[in-house]
Amino acid sequence: MNRYPVSANIAILLVVLFGILVALPNVFGEDPAVQVSRDTGMDLSPAELARVERAVDALPGVVAAVPDAGRLTVRFASVDDQLRASDQLRQDLGANYVVALTLSPRTPDFLRALGLRPMSLGLDLRGGVHFLFEVDMDSAIRQRLDIYAEDFSRILRDARIGRSVEVVGDQVSVRLSDPEDAARAERLIRESDRDLEIQRRTTAEGAEILVRMSDEQIRERQNFALNQNITTLRNRVNELGVAEPIVQRQGADRIVVQLPGVQDPAQAERILGATATLEFRLVCDGENAFEAQRRGRAPIGCELFEDRSGNPVLLRRRTIVTGDQLVDASQGFSEGSPAVFVRLDRRGADSMLETTRANLRRPMAVVFVEQRRETVERNGEQVEVTREDRRVINVATIQGVFSSNFQITGLDVLEARDLALLLRAGALAAPIFKVEERTVGPSLGQENIDRGMMAIAIGLLLVVIFMAMYYRTFGLIADLAVLLNLVLLIALMSLLQASLTLPGIAGIVLTVGMAVDANVLINERIREEVRNGNSPQASIHAGYEKAFSTIADANITTFIAGLVLFVFGTGPIKGFAVVLCLGILTSMFTAIFVTRAVVNLVYGGRRMERLPV
Repeated sequence: MNRYPVSANIAILLVVLFGILVALPNVFGEDPAVQVSRDTGMDLSPAELARVERAVDALPGVVAAVPDAGRLTVRFASVDDQLRASDQLRQDLGANYVVALTLSPRTPDFLRALGLRPMSLGLDLRGGVHFLFEVDMDSAIRQRLDIYAEDFSRILRDARIGRSVEVVGDQVSVRLSDPEDAARAERLIRESDRDLEIQRRTTAEGAEILVRMSDEQIRERQNFALNQNITTLRNRVNELGVAEPIVQRQGADRIVVQLPGVQDPAQAERILGATATLEFRLVCDGENAFEAQRRGRAPIGCELFEDRSGNPVLLRRRTIVTGDQLVDASQGFSEGSPAVFVRLDRRGADSMLETTRANLRRPMAVVFVEQRRETVERNGEQVEVTREDRRVINVATIQGVFSSNFQITGLDVLEARDLALLLRAGALAAPIFKVEERTVGPSLGQENIDRGMMAIAIGLLLVVIFMAMYYRTFGLIADLAVLLNLVLLIALMSLLQASLTLPGIAGIVLTVGMAVDANVLINERIREEVRNGNSPQASIHAGYEKAFSTIADANITTFIAGLVLFVFGTGPIKGFAVVLCLGILTSMFTAIFVTRAVVNLVYGGRRMERLPV
């Protein structure tokens, strides 16, 4: 009675030893570090790596420089050395390299070789920038309606049907000059997309067809815009060179971006929140832009813009190429001046080839398009409105025929770098606007860690003292289980690379308290069996057997609550739920199996008159 098979004891021992090994990297702490990578996102070549290492050799306070996944991570002895080194490296390496602040674990080489890493720390513990962005869903729908309007106009033009197509509110209005064409026009529009809701009516001017997107199409478009924006933001974060970023959906129309180690929110916001894209248009020859600006009206077929100096420029309404047709963009220099080298997809390349063939020696402009949100006063209330800024950043004469590859000049170094980054990362499917911003400094993050560790230590000490005094030897065995539970929980967090946040530390403190619940039930059941006159061995057996169902029920219900928190919670709630669920699994293992194995080894098979419980 009260003996595990040798194989069971070995299995429990192996699990415990494995947990201790996996949790071990968390003991060594972290150093302030700088991560150097290419601005294109490509791995550093051997020559580039050698150049970066030469620049690093001249820096003071370097602890180690370790190549990792195509980047070079340089650890420093202090934060001051880290900050000075980052400024020096940016100056020495130039704009083609991304130098990002981060923290690098001091994990020994033999643990690193086994692929073991410490827990990932959340933003509130590590320091960095937190953004909450809201996606402008109305703009996403409007963009789709604009595409429908262009398609309908083209289809009806090909069918030689007189029409006037425009977007009005949440629908596309197609006005026909001849009512006799209404049935044929409706059939052509319906064939283009059978999910659209179409209504035909007769007006004083003729016939009008109103086209709306169905509810299902609207939901699909909104989900597409949100998911596409998440992908684009991830690309932009990767271009920034941030280590271990978090970009995830929150609710129906919001995106959370967390950038650990970033302490410059202005630069991060400029890159992440920019809805920048480009348009290429021909300049309207023979027209006076200043006269059009004075009259406030552009000639037919033209549109009035301004360049960066505020001078008017008249451009053709037809767009040659738009930003979504760009495949790649990189920063460089052309004839000593900053430039952005652009590559187009096949559709964009065909359009550019056709345009340049037909318009040699004519000027073409590059229009920079950016959307932003402003707060204005209307009827005594503050409301937010979307503004679209369109400015000409470059006008150049087409000197030769080209298609997929060309360059944009007339920019300064910073403009060229940011424009190349934004174009390479992709255009946002819909504008996003900042709803919330938080910056957590490294010192505040360390203070959170210190206070959290103190809370865990105090909670653990009180539990250990209480159990040892109240249950004596069985209490000491329960204390051993609590310590192993903490080690196994840290091991699981490290193995899964689940981010530990401040609420997660609260979950660890709660787990420490909950971990002895099962042992309290077991020990009380053993005491009850002893009082009923059972032998010590029978009492131990009955205590574990009869308490198991109660322990399982209590932990399963708590685990379900933790899953619900994880599924429906966001941010800190998810961090708490992860630790809670993992803590329940480890506490079940240590409180039932580990303590039973120790009790069996200490008391199993012995003849005793009384139990120290």
